[in-house]
Order: sequence, then structure tokens, then C-alpha cells
Amino acid sequence: MKLLKILAATTAVAVLLATPAFAQTRIALVVKSLGNGFFDAANKGAQEAAKELGVEVIYTGPTAATAEAQIEVINSLIAQQVDAIAISANDPDALVPALQKAMERGIKVVSWDSGVAEAGRQVHLNPSDVGLIGETIIKLAADYLPDGGDVAILSAASTATNQNAWIEAAKAAIPAKFPKINLVSVVYGDDDSVKSTDEAKGLIASYPDLKAIIAPTTVGVVAAAQVVTDQNLIGKINVTGLALPSEFKQFIDNGASQAVALWNPIDLGYSAVYLANDLIKGEEAKPGAKLSIGRVGEVTLDDTNSAAMAAPFEFNKSNIDEFSKIY
Repeated sequence: MKLLKILAATTAVAVLLATPAFAQTRIALVVKSLGNGFFDAANKGAQEAAKELGVEVIYTGPTAATAEAQIEVINSLIAQQVDAIAISANDPDALVPALQKAMERGIKVVSWDSGVAEAGRQVHLNPSDVGLIGETIIKLAADYLPDGGDVAILSAASTATNQNAWIEAAKAAIPAKFPKINLVSVVYGDDDSVKSTDEAKGLIASYPDLKAIIAPTTVGVVAAAQVVTDQNLIGKINVTGLALPSEFKQFIDNGASQAVALWNPIDLGYSAVYLANDLIKGEEAKPGAKLSIGRVGEVTLDDTNSAAMAAPFEFNKSNIDEFSKIY
């Protein structure tokens, strides 16, 4: 009996020595691909939230914006036993089995920016209201086309949840609110600069009366504006969509674009980390639940456990210089 007590005490001491006195909460911020300015800005906000909450944020993602590459990242994070995964998805459905595996292991899952199907996450944070974004990207073109005309959309991946939802909302807004606008084509640049450049060139070659290219992707909008600049089409084709002010200022300055819009990606990364931490602390993800997103405020979950952060903000010649110094 005495020997058993000694062994038990020895084992208890060993466990205490092997276990940190304080195991810091770890939240993984998983992006579509690394090297993207939008996601780098989101990480700034995520790290700000981490300091406020006293948690560790692991910023990670694949080098290529594919579902297969993200699944590898997810499996690695499961092996690391992180407390939560906050992910901007390259595909809404393909990631579900890997994320279900994560949730089965007790890992909380939040999707943000580009969503995951409901079965693969607990909460989704839209950067803004889908309908409002769709209307905004058409309005950005229509505002500078008083007589209307042909426009085209240069999107990211054809499977990107957020892009597809915005495009459908944009199409729905045209007949009622922008009847002079004629959407001639939707093409996909896969958030790759080279492919987006080629797609923009293809649109210009295929539609000689094209008046605007709308790119609801920070990679695509820069690529399209550069093509318009290089082909001396400034004043003939207006490039607009969703852009980071710091990356896009040169094209507002040179006239390739009249205006673009975006939510604050810093706030988006910040809010995603707060939502993940809410779940870790035991907040229940259910329709009607109100969850904190720190200094950004509070969101209320809808019937799909989704919420919208804020409305898009327009950047033009009057304010692009100011905001380009921020993000």
C-alpha cells in the first residue's frame, strides 16, 4: 500500500511538471492563401484581438488558393490541438469533412469572409450584408456611367462562396435599380494575379464596347486596373470593385478607377478572433444569439448562425490617400 501511494504521488508530480501552469488558448486564423494583402491586413486585426484577449493567434494558410491545400492546413492544426479554427474558405463544401473532424476533437470552428457550409462550422461572419455588397459593386460602376453600358465581372475562384453570393446579388439588383447597366460576362481569375490579368485582357478583347470591369476581389481589381493602364484605356474603361486602399491608390490617382469599396479587413480579422474566443469561453452558437466582436461591437446570429460585420465603405479621390496609410 505504501509503495502504491509513493508511485501515485510520483506520477502526480510528473504530470504537474509536464503540464504548463497556464496553457494559452490558441486560435488559428486560416486564410485562402498567404501573400495576399487583404489577409495580411486581417492578420493585423487578429493579432490586435489576441493581445486584448490574452490568446495566441496562429496565422496560416496555403500558398495556393485551393481547397486541397487548405485541408492539409486544417489537418495539421488538428494534430496541433488548437482550440479554434477561424477560416476563410476556398470551397464551401470540400472543407466540411476536415472541419467536422476538428469539431469532433473539441476544436471550435468559425468561418469568415468566405463561408463554409453549415455542417462544417459553428458560426459564419460575413464582412457585410450580401445584398448590400452586390448592390454596391454595381452602383460603383453605374455612378460613373450616366448613360449606362456594358460591364463585366472579374471574380476570384468559381467556387468562392462569398464571390458567388455577391455576384448573384449584383445580378438581382440590376433590373430594378440599374436598368441601363448591361452585364455581359462573368469570368474567374482564381485570385491569381497572372490569371486575373489574362482574364481582364480577354474581356477587353471580347467586348469592344466594355465600359467597366467590376472585380469583387482585391487581387482581380488590381490586375484589371493595371491592364487598363498598360493598354492606355484610362477614361474608356473604368475599373471598380473591392480593393485595399494601400494596394489600389495608384489607380485612383491615375484615373484607371473612379472609386472602389471595401470593409475594413483589420476589423474582419479582429472580429473573427473574438467570435472564436466567444465559442471557446462557452457561448452557444444558435439563431438569435448575440456575440461580442470587441471594439467593433456585437453581432446577432441569423437562422444559419451567420452574421454580418459592417457595410462596405467607398474609397475615391477624396479619401484614398488617408485610408491607404492605414491598410
